[in-house]
Amino acid sequence: MTAQPHAVVARLGGDFLAEAFGRTFRVIPGDAQCIAGLLDWDDLNEIIARHRLEPPRLRLSADGVVVPLDAYTVREVARRRTVWHRIHPASLHEKLAQGATMVIDAFDELHPGVHGLAHALEARLRSKVQVNLYASWKPREGFGVHWDDHDVVVVQVDGRKRWKIYGPTRVAPMYRDVTETAPPPDEPVAEFVLTPGDILYLPRGWWHAVSASEGQRSLHLTCGLGSTTGVDLVSWVLDTLRAEQTVRADLPHFGSSDQKQHVVDQLRDLLVKEMADGSLIDRYFQHRDADEPVRFRPSLPFVDAVPADPGVRARMLTARHTLSTTDDGNAVLTAGGESWTFAAPALPLLKRLADRSEHRLADLVSDTELTLEQAAAVISELVNGQVASVRGTQ
Repeated sequence: MTAQPHAVVARLGGDFLAEAFGRTFRVIPGDAQCIAGLLDWDDLNEIIARHRLEPPRLRLSADGVVVPLDAYTVREVARRRTVWHRIHPASLHEKLAQGATMVIDAFDELHPGVHGLAHALEARLRSKVQVNLYASWKPREGFGVHWDDHDVVVVQVDGRKRWKIYGPTRVAPMYRDVTETAPPPDEPVAEFVLTPGDILYLPRGWWHAVSASEGQRSLHLTCGLGSTTGVDLVSWVLDTLRAEQTVRADLPHFGSSDQKQHVVDQLRDLLVKEMADGSLIDRYFQHRDADEPVRFRPSLPFVDAVPADPGVRARMLTARHTLSTTDDGNAVLTAGGESWTFAAPALPLLKRLADRSEHRLADLVSDTELTLEQAAAVISELVNGQVASVRGTQ
């Protein structure tokens, strides 16, 4: 299959970031052609058949209650006494036909097309993304009315899904919060049906309920976005202030009132100075991008170094890497929490590689001053740094 993740992400353009992102829900209509080649039922069947999806990775839920594991799996004991739970297809079918919803967490780690979708979303929205899969067959709410502690981008893949949106009752609630979120209103503020190709964006904290519409089957992907909050910013500032002796020093537990106040004043002054920096949020996001977790991928069989083979294919594994130049023209690549400095002739190669597409080594050196051997050495550095991967010729 040929996945088209970038075509999905491109539809989050226009005024989406300025008017909807982090503010309100938005439905972006589409059609089946919009998601052609992304995912189908055969892909799902193959993944369930070939992977040991131990709970809670794969789970069933009905009316907000988790279906017992032994209701749709068979306990297996391997030769070395390893115990695992194998999906029993007939029992799985039965529970789904009765109205249970099936969930597979981190589906982007199991399917190349969905992995591409997550990667493209990470690049577009500058956020860590995890994609969960949901499949249901009956007009029964698998999880009841609930809210998520992260924004979501929902892509309807097949069938129809009815959504009821109740809105938020607490602005920007968090997983670790200081107060309970008030219950949702009795009536939804919006109700609609998603069909194949439709996209829904829903901010965190918005109460909602979901069911297969009119009893038709439904398959959709929920892309969870990692939130970046004021708590994260303040925590980062506090971490950077560890460089200050005042922050590292013990508090004067047995000191006088004046001594205690003096320490408080010093700490306050340090925090105020940092918070007065108009570039603070930009610096923090630069730090987040530079420290982005990598979707690791080995480069077997090339365990020693990348060969100078024109047909070897390379690609970056990070979505939020940055490429810059120094005053003397050297190229600096920052990715996965590390930085690499290469001589100026490597800059065209790195620019091509930074587009997140897969490139043949021969194409990476085209119209550059680099030899294949030099290009292979550059790629080897990035592979050793776990921010790039290569695969053999096809």
